[in-house]
Amino acid sequence: MAQAATRTARDRTVHRHGPRLAHSAQAGDRAGGIPGWLDERRRAGTFEVRCIPFGEMVKWRIDPDTGNLVHDSGRFFSVEGLTVRADSGTTWSQPIINQPETGVLGILVKEIDGVLRFLMQAKMEPGNIGLFQLGPTVQATRSNYTGVHRGRPTPYIEYFVGERRGEVLTDVLQSEQGDSFLRKRNRNMVVEITEDIEVRDDYRWLTLGEIHQLLAVDNLVNMDARTVLSSLPFPPGDEDAAPHSDTEILSWLTGIKTRHEREVVTSPLARIEDWRRTPAEIARSDGRHLRVLAVSVQAGNREVTSWTQPLLAAQRQGIAAFIVRRTAGEPQVLVQGLTQPGTFDVAEMAPTVQCVTDGWHDLPEKPPYLDYVLAVPDDRVHYSALLSEEGGRFYRRDNRYLVVEADETLGGDPPDAYRWLGLSQLKRFTGYSNHVDVEARTLIACLQSLWGKEPLWARG
Repeated sequence: MAQAATRTARDRTVHRHGPRLAHSAQAGDRAGGIPGWLDERRRAGTFEVRCIPFGEMVKWRIDPDTGNLVHDSGRFFSVEGLTVRADSGTTWSQPIINQPETGVLGILVKEIDGVLRFLMQAKMEPGNIGLFQLGPTVQATRSNYTGVHRGRPTPYIEYFVGERRGEVLTDVLQSEQGDSFLRKRNRNMVVEITEDIEVRDDYRWLTLGEIHQLLAVDNLVNMDARTVLSSLPFPPGDEDAAPHSDTEILSWLTGIKTRHEREVVTSPLARIEDWRRTPAEIARSDGRHLRVLAVSVQAGNREVTSWTQPLLAAQRQGIAAFIVRRTAGEPQVLVQGLTQPGTFDVAEMAPTVQCVTDGWHDLPEKPPYLDYVLAVPDDRVHYSALLSEEGGRFYRRDNRYLVVEADETLGGDPPDAYRWLGLSQLKRFTGYSNHVDVEARTLIACLQSLWGKEPLWARG
């Protein structure tokens, strides 16, 4: 009943604000100036990131008992060990980021000259490719916006957690990468204001159409902006386009959760098997998966202008792809129910393909649909871009994000771990916590950038 009430409220929000968002998605011609503006903001201050030995970190230390990387305050996050015992009998160990506190990822919107505009930030993060990327209005951990670092206040935070809050369009706890974070979630918010506010140098009002154009550019719109954008209450599509009801999808996902028994236990980082530690990195002996390193950061525009911290670096570039098919009204999307060691609730809906392309042979069996996605002809590729993951925790980690169209060889029912959903139906599930993973939410934002365009939105 609670979920039904939530859906009714969300439907009202969609019907009220959907047309305004659609209008904003078709407006704006200033996207071409944003890459230059990001370069300008980078030149406006002193910004430097360099890799350092762990022993040179300040306010961070290696715990003498566990080998975990921890902050002196006990806040922010730690890098610990994780031991996983899957129901298949497979056991492995890995580093994991443990960040129990919930941050805020929020975008302010305001109607200006009859068009909804989004206050976006030139956000510097030490792990970003290019250092500066387009981020949400607020992108802050609880430790940051409550001042644990004793730095400058977080701009505009009062509109999301203070008394100046406007009308809330979306507000939901969402997960982050389940392969690297232990049950991490952030609060994703979109808040509309009517008052005039000062726009600081590192911020710009953009239409949704301009943001959509920028999503086609490699490593420009950051992960935190993408996850918030995925929850926007876009105009509803054809409800009859969904081949399964919401209840059927929830039952399918719940079945996956109950069938997969996995024991996940944190363990001392110093004692995880098959990993080696040097003064400057922690990595697997065979060079696979990821490594942990430390960086020193100079950033003149941040709340704190210099700091050190650990980051996780991927050894290979990943791939995340939706296979879609046309229907009258809107596309259908093929999702998988994916389990990952750090997922908050065992499994979430994920892209059709979510893996490391040249590392599939390390898995017990080849991921379904990988060959199709890698070999699909250009005329069936509707979206393709390299997009960075969270630059505050990952060092230059990006994935190839793809939206590709199914052909006649993919007819018939998919494997049991997969289901076709209507795009509007999938978007509804972003209104609930722990249903759609962060890679899938990025692809939803990318699909939104194609909204209304032929041939995916066929006119039936």
